[in-house]
Amino acid sequence: WQWVFSRIASHHVKSCAQSASQYCSSEATRKLTEELRELREQPIDPQAEQEIIDSIEEVYFSSDSFDMVQYELEKLPPDLNLQELEEYRDKLKRQQAAVSKKVADLILEKQPSYVKELERVTSLQTNLQLAAVMCTNARRQLSFAKEGFTEASLGLLANQRRRQLLTGLLKSLRTIKTLQRTDVRLSEMLEEEDYPGAIQLCLECQKAASTFKHYSCISELNSKLQDTLEQIEEQLDVALSKTCKHFDVSHYTKVQLAYSLLGKTQTAMDQLHMHFTQAIHNTVFQVVLGYVELCAGNADTKFQKMQYKDLCTHITPDSYIPCLTDLCKALWEVMLSYYRTMQWHEEHDKEEASPGDSTVGRSYVKKKLEHGLSRIWQDVQLKVKAYLLGTDMSNFKYDDFIVVLDVISRLMQVGEEFCGSKSEVLQESIKRQSVNYFKNYHRTRLEELRMFLENETWELCPVKSNFSIAQLHEFKFMGQCRSPSVSPSRQPASSEPVELSLFEQYTQVGNPFEMQIDNKEEETEDVLASNGYESDELEKSVYQDYDSDSDVAEELKQDFVDEQTGDIPAKSVSRETLRSRKRSDYNLNKANAPILTNTTLNVIRLVGKYMQMMNILKPIAFDVIHCVSQLFDYYLYAVYTFFGRNDMYESSGLGLISSRLRTTLNRIQESLIDMSVGPHGPPEERKEKVPSPHLSQLVVLTASGTLYGLAERVVATESLVFLAEQFELLQPHLDTMMPPAKKPFLQQFYSQTVSTASELRKPTYWIVAAKAIDYEQMLLLMAGVKWDIKEIMSQHNVYVDVLLKEFEQFNKRLGDVSRQVRIPLPVSNVLWEHCIRLANRTLVEGYANVKKCSNEGRALMQLDFQQFLMKLEKLTDLRPIPDKEFVETYIKAYYLTENDMEQFIKNHREYSMKQLANLVNVCLGSHINKKARQKLLAAIDDIDRPKR
Repeated sequence: WQWVFSRIASHHVKSCAQSASQYCSSEATRKLTEELRELREQPIDPQAEQEIIDSIEEVYFSSDSFDMVQYELEKLPPDLNLQELEEYRDKLKRQQAAVSKKVADLILEKQPSYVKELERVTSLQTNLQLAAVMCTNARRQLSFAKEGFTEASLGLLANQRRRQLLTGLLKSLRTIKTLQRTDVRLSEMLEEEDYPGAIQLCLECQKAASTFKHYSCISELNSKLQDTLEQIEEQLDVALSKTCKHFDVSHYTKVQLAYSLLGKTQTAMDQLHMHFTQAIHNTVFQVVLGYVELCAGNADTKFQKMQYKDLCTHITPDSYIPCLTDLCKALWEVMLSYYRTMQWHEEHDKEEASPGDSTVGRSYVKKKLEHGLSRIWQDVQLKVKAYLLGTDMSNFKYDDFIVVLDVISRLMQVGEEFCGSKSEVLQESIKRQSVNYFKNYHRTRLEELRMFLENETWELCPVKSNFSIAQLHEFKFMGQCRSPSVSPSRQPASSEPVELSLFEQYTQVGNPFEMQIDNKEEETEDVLASNGYESDELEKSVYQDYDSDSDVAEELKQDFVDEQTGDIPAKSVSRETLRSRKRSDYNLNKANAPILTNTTLNVIRLVGKYMQMMNILKPIAFDVIHCVSQLFDYYLYAVYTFFGRNDMYESSGLGLISSRLRTTLNRIQESLIDMSVGPHGPPEERKEKVPSPHLSQLVVLTASGTLYGLAERVVATESLVFLAEQFELLQPHLDTMMPPAKKPFLQQFYSQTVSTASELRKPTYWIVAAKAIDYEQMLLLMAGVKWDIKEIMSQHNVYVDVLLKEFEQFNKRLGDVSRQVRIPLPVSNVLWEHCIRLANRTLVEGYANVKKCSNEGRALMQLDFQQFLMKLEKLTDLRPIPDKEFVETYIKAYYLTENDMEQFIKNHREYSMKQLANLVNVCLGSHINKKARQKLLAAIDDIDRPKR
């Protein structure tokens, strides 16, 4: 119903609105109001009215398009009944009246709103009329403004616009004129090497040309500018290649800025590495070609067509070192340029990045440069390797070969600083040449050493008392670096400046390979005494000289060695100690000047040369140290062969050669000495060995007047001891050069060979002691003495005086020899020890020859021996007297009982079977019976006595 009411209401509203719009008068409103009021005033029951409305069919409420008339007509039955029609019509009228009344009620309820809305419509109409008047006035005024202002002003604006267009055209024409003249300026900039400016100008011109490309004259210019830009790039590439040999900061900065403007920084870096590779090849080829053509002496061009490797084989020995030096200098320039290029980029990266740079670009450049280090160094190594292996250096002079090694060593140092490389290619190349050279060199040196030894007369080489191997040229290299064995307390207190790398030292000027020129210009050494004797003043300043010698390594300054222990004192020897030791020395006027021969000096020099080679070339250090040991081995073997080999002392029982020394001598003989007669044995083995040396015929060792060549023996053995001392001083240096895996060899060489040098004194001087005193005469004199006396004697026998006289004569002859050569305290001690031990053993042998002896006779033996000892102690400083107990124990054994005698025999194997048997036989009858004698003699026979 609400919907019907709303439909009816809307219908009435539409009608009223139309009426209002048509009439717009209060009369219409009044009529409508009265009509509605009449409808409302009709009496009706609200409930009945609602029922009437409810009885209306629903189809009437369906939609606006519903045709009620059609609907009702269609409902009529086929047979019409007037009464029914009238009743149905009345029903419809009642329904219409109810609806109309309901609508009228609703309309009246909304009448105030309707009136109010009607008033708004009226107001709106009034406003619209006013707006129409205002628009009319505005249009009239606009027309007046158009005539009076707009048409005149637009004319002025049009003229101004035309003027601006003409001004722009003039500017364009001037720009075109400038573009036409750009070629000339670009050429000038390229001649001035202002590549960034030229590129900037060219790019600006291209930009301008693209702006004016609508002009026909510009299209041709644009293509020309592109050609110019490509030409600039070509010249820029040439300029980039120039930095590979001689780096210039300003030049390189221009080139990099130019590439940055082109946006080709990474491309430039790729090109740069290609140029460096090409520069290395061209540089080495030109250097070697220059020397080859110079030595060939003709203008033949066949060399220019050769490969670099083949060209290197045409270098002559005379030009080898100059060419190698120039080669390294040229390669240094290339590497220095690369180093400075890297420096430039590092400094450039620290600064604020330019707009054209990117982080990715800088990272690429950095990685490319770092990767290029090893590539460039590898190229350098391969070029130098080809040069090194192109010539056989086995016949080079030693000094020349050392220069080659020094140059390559310096080059490897450059490689280490350049890219941290160990230079395996160079090391392998120089190792091959060095091993080849060194084998030939060492073989020749061993042959020379044999010749020296066979012509050596073992005379003293007069050197200054402050002689040190550090004074020799061959050991100058050791002064350049402090030995690792120096304790921190000995180093100077002042902090040394940090050593600069080669690239830092020679960044601006100089070349690390120019130093080789000055190596041979050294001062002449002065190590020889003028006449073998130095003045007292010089002698006094011996140790003062050492203190002032700051260039010599500490361990090489310690000239004085404790001659009893062989140890080097921690501190320098005081004058008091020196004076006290001279008391026992047989030569007081020569202080402690080293005893050495010309051969010793040559061996020391040779060791210095070998060490130079090791210092420069560590890879063959073991081979060289092995050869150094052979030099010492051969010298030791020669001294033993000449002066120490003797079959007589083997049966003396004195143990003159220790098992260690015997083992060493056997090892030397098996590994180094060629014992074959004639060309027998494998060639390779014979090549490694040297024939045994022979003593010079000028050296006479059989004359009693010279104490059987004592002077020569002293010079020989003490020069060997001096040589061993020098080897001891060099051990720390050799140890640092030795590969870790081979260090046991060096330690064994020192412990088994070098330390045995002083042990050769015993066999060498034994023969002197054995012949210097007539022990046979003493035995004959002792045989004439009667020992079975009944009274205790107060006077010793004559044989003691004769023996002491022999010792006095020996002492005098020692003094005579000492005028020729200084006899050090250890030597005199060994001589006296040998003589006294031989004398004591002769006394025991004499006592063992006695057939009968009483207790008084034994007392006389003790008296004789005590007299001998008392007088002997005045002749020598040797304490204690050797083998004193050997004699005393034998004499006292006479008083032993049977059981004690048996124990004595078992414990004292130093006595011979004859001496022990004689002891038993002499005691027979006094306090040993025959049964006991048989038992004791049997015990003697059962003992297996080792030879001593």
